[in-house]
Amino acid sequence: MDLRVASVPASHVYIRHLSSPAALRDPVQRLPDPPPARRDAPTGAPWWPPAMLDPEWITTHDFDLMHVHFGFDAQTPAQLSSVVDALDAKGVPLVYTVHDLWNPHHEDSALHESQLEVLVTRAKAVITLSQKAAEEIEARWGVRPRVIPHPHVVDLERIAARARVPQRDTGEFRLGVHLKSLRANMAGIPLLQSALGAVAEIPGGVLQVNVHRDVFEENGSRHDAALTAWLRDQAASRLDLRVHDYFSDPELFDYLASLHGSLLPYRFGTHSGWMEAAHDLGTPVIAPDVGCYRSQGADHVYRWSQDGVVDEPSLRQAIRDAAEQPRHIAAEPSGQRTVGESIATWRRRQRAEIAAAHAEVYRQALSGT
Repeated sequence: MDLRVASVPASHVYIRHLSSPAALRDPVQRLPDPPPARRDAPTGAPWWPPAMLDPEWITTHDFDLMHVHFGFDAQTPAQLSSVVDALDAKGVPLVYTVHDLWNPHHEDSALHESQLEVLVTRAKAVITLSQKAAEEIEARWGVRPRVIPHPHVVDLERIAARARVPQRDTGEFRLGVHLKSLRANMAGIPLLQSALGAVAEIPGGVLQVNVHRDVFEENGSRHDAALTAWLRDQAASRLDLRVHDYFSDPELFDYLASLHGSLLPYRFGTHSGWMEAAHDLGTPVIAPDVGCYRSQGADHVYRWSQDGVVDEPSLRQAIRDAAEQPRHIAAEPSGQRTVGESIATWRRRQRAEIAAAHAEVYRQALSGT
């Protein structure tokens, strides 16, 4: 029997890659995202805010189960409670995947924690992406989630094609830091200074810093004058500055495939889709020892001190370790890959396992077991 699932949101790449890649028809049928109420949805999130998170929408549409992932940032705990009330009144179970224990867009985690309180405690089933996150959720709320790893981000066909045509320059070590539009959890100058110092000690080392125009340009909505001045001052160093607008998916994947390492400049957070995309393309990831990045499968880890200062020795060591990996072959991501298995074969197999695990969770939630 087909299961009609209202996924929030359905069009996000993570949710799209929860389905089976096999030719057989998937028993889980996900409803498409309804048009959002606003016309100026953010770039990369045309579904925001999700219209499904509305008691009236729930009451007037037919589906077997609701699975919430993202998009509830603007919902108060009371509004989320009314959503679950509407589901309960209809006899439809809620499944919730905990992607973030600390919203990377919010310096203050209080609102997000109060939202989690509603979703985690009232869901019929809870999923998360790493063992560490599962342990923290159980410690906080007494709920033991099912751990199902993050699926691939890059399309399977593109993963296979990248393996056949490497894009890395083997004569250098190119470390990338993408600051994007400087969301709340991103570090700036101190981390870049330490990374630049480490790269300068590596033969052929280059630190590529990408940043969006809205941060770099004076009239940008998120302009950071101090960061912009510092970046301009490094013109004679080993810093390769790239200023541009939001990457399209092909541009992002080309960028990640050109790097020998991707450094995540995060002061806090939980899991990373960016890391999964890098692993899809054989690019090692250097992540902070915060959140659950190590448990998710980061290749190298650096630390932050208790007072929020980057631990420079650990960052330099992580960068040196990444540079010592062979530069002509793809990285071996941490996790479930078997010896000799290509990235494309691993991701295809993993996706089938992820699809089956979700179908099992859904059946259990519907049966009440």
